This record gives sequence, C-alpha cells and structure tokens, in this order.
Amino acid sequence: MTNEPRPAGVTPPVAVVFASVVFIALSIAALGVVSLVLDADVIPVRGLGAVPGVVGQLVALASFAGQLFWGLRADPPSYLTAVPCAIAAYVGEVGGVVVGALVSGADPARGAAAAGSVALGFAGPVVAAVGLVAGLFGILLVRSRTSGPRWGWEDDDEGDRAA
Repeated sequence: MTNEPRPAGVTPPVAVVFASVVFIALSIAALGVVSLVLDADVIPVRGLGAVPGVVGQLVALASFAGQLFWGLRADPPSYLTAVPCAIAAYVGEVGGVVVGALVSGADPARGAAAAGSVALGFAGPVVAAVGLVAGLFGILLVRSRTSGPRWGWEDDDEGDRAA
C-alpha cells in the first residue's frame, strides 16, 4: 500500500449529490410539517391530483442541483452561492407546478392558480429556505479540508505489524 495523501474535502459532484438528497428530504418533510401545523394544503387548488406537486419537486431539485454545481466551480466556493440555489429551487417549484398541472390534463387556469398559490403561500418560501440550507450544506462539504474517518490499522506499514 502507498501512503499517498487523501484529497482534502469533498469533490463538487459528490457534494451536489449529498446536498440534493438533503434538499429533497428536507423539502418533503418541511412541506408536510408546515402543512400539518397550518392545517392547509400545499397546493390548495382542487382537482389536480399529485402530479403537479411531484413535478414541482423534481424541477426544484434539478434547478437546485444545477445551480449548486455551477456555483461550486469557484475555489473555494462562496457561502453566498446558497442564495441563488434557494432562488433556483423556488422558481423551479413554481414552474414545475405549472408544467405538472398541464401534464396532468388540467386547464391552464388551474395550473396558473396552483403556481400562484405555491408562489404566494407557504410552499414557495419553505422550498426556498430548504434550498438555502441544503446549498450551505453542499458548500460546507466542498470547503471542509478534513479527511474522512480512518481506522487505526489503515496507517500501519507492513513492518510495524511484525514488531
């Protein structure tokens, strides 16, 4: 075995994957909890089904991940990169709800009403806040210069074991 130093921090593509998982998990959980606390629907427009919400989350996830990947190109990336990630998640959620409503066969007026309720209600700001937190998490992963955990025997040489 060689004693080559491990790379410091996490690579940007890996950080985007981890931050994306955090984003989607926190987004779904936060929307559910806030909906429960406020006793309100995430998308209050009746007759749309689940498709607009699912498509909205997928587009928000893709927008968030793309913006974070773009922002992590700097060395080191700025923590302010999380702000465009939050904006991208918000816009992706609102736009995705419109697309999801149209894909599900709803008329455009219902799709626009659903997008407006997401943009002006609690769902849009919740998704933006989660995008900010998950973006900060991804940036923190790249900026950290620590190595991963290692077992004690990983650093031993062959000669040290015989002694």
